[in-house]
Amino acid sequence: MFGGTFDPIHLAHIAVTGCAAERIHAEKVIFIPARRSPLKSFFPKASDEDRLNMIVLAIAGQSNFEVSDHEIRKKGPSFTLETVRKFRDDYGGAAEVYWLAGADVVDELDRWYGILDLIDECNLAIMYRAGCARPDFSKYEESWGRHRVEKMRRNIIETPLVDISSTEIRRRLASGEEATDMLETLHPEVAAYIKAHGLYR
Repeated sequence: MFGGTFDPIHLAHIAVTGCAAERIHAEKVIFIPARRSPLKSFFPKASDEDRLNMIVLAIAGQSNFEVSDHEIRKKGPSFTLETVRKFRDDYGGAAEVYWLAGADVVDELDRWYGILDLIDECNLAIMYRAGCARPDFSKYEESWGRHRVEKMRRNIIETPLVDISSTEIRRRLASGEEATDMLETLHPEVAAYIKAHGLYR
């Protein structure tokens, strides 16, 4: 499972997720757009429906990629632990569940709801870009316990360096830049959708 705001989803999301899926031999990857992160005080710029539609367009043709509207249907913030438990119930206890997250979340993991249970109940896998520093969990050893830190270290996944930012895409669109190179950062169908619906203007 790969959660996030996906505002908008871009080619780096697809590239790193595909790489991670190969590394862990995933049978299925489920993109789970969040309605709102508990650690953020603001909602995504694009609507829930638009973000969901853009993900559908971006993953079309990827037979092992799916999208779930589970979190955006919830009224409150999305807690990863609750989502993991929901999907574990759906797929049965024998399913090995991974939750993919970017290395930018490492410093805030101690603020995640039920982080100890989350580490125990799934494989919280941290993806980091090639050429960047490997995630370091040593500061959590005292509060998490050595066995959890070791589990996190085993679930570190190096992914290709793809320098694309949703924030930068939104900034350029909001400023009225007609980004001719937008197809280098977005799936063509997603770029067309953004233009057709006037998103981020």
